Amino acid sequence: MNLICNFLADIVYDTSTLPQRRKDTKEKKKVTTPEIEYIGKIVVNSAYKVHKELGPGLLEKIYEICLAHEIQKTGIEVLRQIDIPIVYDGIAFEEGLRLDLLVGNEVIVEIKAVDMVNPVWQAQIISHLKLTGKQLGFLINFNVPIIKNGIQRFINNKSLAS
Repeated sequence: MNLICNFLADIVYDTSTLPQRRKDTKEKKKVTTPEIEYIGKIVVNSAYKVHKELGPGLLEKIYEICLAHEIQKTGIEVLRQIDIPIVYDGIAFEEGLRLDLLVGNEVIVEIKAVDMVNPVWQAQIISHLKLTGKQLGFLINFNVPIIKNGIQRFINNKSLAS
C-alpha cells in the first residue's frame, strides 16, 4: 500500500513532464496616457455614484443625463448624443456615428439599461474607437444589481501604436 501511495505521489507532484509556460508569453496590459486614465477613473467613479443612488431598472436616457451631470461636477466637459461624421472613400458622411457621451473629448461612453449586453454593442464601441481615433471607451450597463458587473472597458490598440 505504501508503495502505491509513493507512486501516486510521484505522478501528482512531478511537473517536470508538463509543458512549462514561458514567462514572456503573458501579454502586457495596454494602457493609455495618464490624462486619459484619469478621465476613465472619473467615468467609472461617476457610474458607481449614479448606480448607487438610482439603482437598476430605469431608462437609458435617465442614466445618461445623471452620469453626464456627475462627470461635469468634476470639471470635465461632457458632450451628449453627438454626431460624428464618417469619412469613407474621401467623402464625409454627416449622419455617421452618434455617441452617447464623449468625456473630455477623449473617452467614449456607451450607455445601456438592458438585461443582457448584446455582443454587437461591444463591436460598436470598438468601431467607434477606431473611427474616431480615440483610445478609451466604456460600455456601461446600468441594469445590473452590482455596477462593476456592468462596466466594460475597451482600449483602441491601434491608436496607441501611432
